[in-house]
Amino acid sequence: MTVVQRLSFRGWVRVVFRPGFWLLVALLVLITIPHYREVVAQPSLFTDILANIGLNRHAFERIAYLVPIIWAGFLFGWRGAVAVSIIALACMLPRAIFISPSPKDALFETSAVFIVGNLVAFGFESLRREREHRVRLAALNHISSVISQSLELEQILNSSIDSIIDVMDVDVVLIFLIDEEAGELALHAHRGVSDSFVQSVGSLKLGEGLNGMVAQTGEPAFIKDASKDPRLTKMAVKEEGIRSQIIVPLKSKGKVMGTLSVAMRRYRQFRPDEGELLAAIGNQIGVAVENARLYGQEHKVAEQLRASEERYRELFQNAHDAIWVHDMDGDIVSANAAAARLTGYEVEELCCMNVKSFLSGESLNLAKEIRAKLLQGELVVQPYEQKLITKEGAEAILKLTTNVVEVNGKPVGFQHIARDVTQEKRMQESLRFYLGQITIAQEEERKRIARELHDETIQSLVVLARQLDDIASSSKGLSEYKRILLEMLREQVNSVMADVRRLSQDLRPSALDRLGLVPALEWLASDIQKRSGIDIKVETHGISRRFSPEVELVLFRIAQEALRNVWRHSQATGAEVTVEFGERKIRITVNDNGKGFDLPDATGDLVKQGRLGLAGMQERIQLVGGSLRIESKPGKGTTVVIEAPA
Repeated sequence: MTVVQRLSFRGWVRVVFRPGFWLLVALLVLITIPHYREVVAQPSLFTDILANIGLNRHAFERIAYLVPIIWAGFLFGWRGAVAVSIIALACMLPRAIFISPSPKDALFETSAVFIVGNLVAFGFESLRREREHRVRLAALNHISSVISQSLELEQILNSSIDSIIDVMDVDVVLIFLIDEEAGELALHAHRGVSDSFVQSVGSLKLGEGLNGMVAQTGEPAFIKDASKDPRLTKMAVKEEGIRSQIIVPLKSKGKVMGTLSVAMRRYRQFRPDEGELLAAIGNQIGVAVENARLYGQEHKVAEQLRASEERYRELFQNAHDAIWVHDMDGDIVSANAAAARLTGYEVEELCCMNVKSFLSGESLNLAKEIRAKLLQGELVVQPYEQKLITKEGAEAILKLTTNVVEVNGKPVGFQHIARDVTQEKRMQESLRFYLGQITIAQEEERKRIARELHDETIQSLVVLARQLDDIASSSKGLSEYKRILLEMLREQVNSVMADVRRLSQDLRPSALDRLGLVPALEWLASDIQKRSGIDIKVETHGISRRFSPEVELVLFRIAQEALRNVWRHSQATGAEVTVEFGERKIRITVNDNGKGFDLPDATGDLVKQGRLGLAGMQERIQLVGGSLRIESKPGKGTTVVIEAPA
């Protein structure tokens, strides 16, 4: 026997055991007996009554067959009406064909009864379906209204279960939701089951059991008897006594969110329209679950944003650096306590002011320039230096960082973070001044010593050398030994005189004061080349001109230190000194082909590495507002680039 045959057999068994079925059978018998009263051996009282009132054509009985046909339609639907109408037709046709004296009328009446009975049954079936459709719509509207009253997930699920029990008239309702991170179904709401059942089926893997299968396939399932279903994986279902089930997926925008299961503890044939209603309810719940999750996520994000805003506000208010925000017109909309201390205004006063109130003309022009660059997306070196006028009228020097504040991609203002470096700046200026004064004093002392060496020491050595010459050439009676001794003394004096003259030149080259920077560099290159054997070339580019004595002296001393480093440390065979005169600056480049070295990450590390000469060069160039750049790699030589404003 096939599955379909078994199901049909079970259906007929259920029909036979319904009281309405036997009432229909009795009614058909009661109508058929008088219909054939001529052939009945002993007429009944009913047949006698019909005969006495003149109903001899048996049309009344034919019309009476409409009653069981229509009643069957009520009890068993249109299929039952068709089945009973066929039985009634079978009961009426023999008389109409073989017994009736007016067969044509009888056949017409028989056909009319068959047709009218089915039409009425179909009409009532349509009305019944319309009524059920309205009931489903009412149920959906009710559940939709219940679900829409809250965005809390637990409240939505519990309210939905209560409504489903009322609409579907079931014993058990289970709602599983998919946990995407764990890849499993979790039982979130239930009715009509024990705690042990909940613990057993609290979580299911996707594809596990009946609910896992529906969650994986996204297709509803009608279960005749869950306790005997081979796909069952949890024995708790049998222990709970669950039998007939409908399981539908909870969907939102085509995505399966979970499953909805309704069940009975007895056998029940769920109708297709009940499955459709439950699927529609499942879609409603799926959308509500998605909305609830989105609401939960938004609520969580909102909480995180609120906490983040509170932390930012706390950092903003307690920051050591001054912070203020102003709109595109320069009106300050927010400022912290450090900004108030910096400007001398109260926070409330600042929030009613415009930044123009404490910016001078020069500072305002710089602010406009920075603003234009930031709005155009140009690179701005930050932090930059800005000046501010405090409430007391004092000038404060700031290290300022400026950022554009945007809303939806549109600039709405600027945020400034400032640090007061007034004292630091003044200390640096004082240190630079003192260093400059020390350097000037040092150079003056060198100049004085060089002059004394030239004017006094060298002159005395010249006189001594001449006296030795006179003694050696004019004195008679000197032995050859003494004469040779005098010659040696004269040569030693000449050697000392040359060393003193070179020392005097090193202390303060006269060419620098008389002729300028380029001749002094040429003399320096020639002197070091003679003493070291390194081939040193000097080249100039641009129109040569004189600079202030301070600038020329600083540039000469740095170039002198660079060439001495080439001589002492580089092991180079050649070097070049290039002097470039520009409109706004002068650049001197000293390049050698020596062994090179590894540069430190920061200039301050030069002192730690013992490279005091390079550190001194850096300090000297800062005295004239210039810059120094050193490039070197092992085996690649060294390049020193000196730049100073003209």
